[in-house]
Amino acid sequence: EDGSVITCNIETIFSIDDKDYIALLPQLEDEEDVVWFYGYSENPDDVNEEPELRYIEDDEEYEAVCDAYDEWLDNADFDEM
Repeated sequence: EDGSVITCNIETIFSIDDKDYIALLPQLEDEEDVVWFYGYSENPDDVNEEPELRYIEDDEEYEAVCDAYDEWLDNADFDEM
């Protein structure tokens, strides 16, 4: 929001109702266990084009993204067992 550049690791990219989302883990010293969610899209006609991120402004959409991420985490934990 303030124009800062922050390096992030990609945790996962997932879909809900034909929309893609990305979960990012920012590399910040003072914040651990923080996950940022964005809408995500790629240009299928140009694989070299940078992906586009969009803010999730709708509360219901954000809650659905959080729920889907929690489900992904549960499945990832189950797969590790």
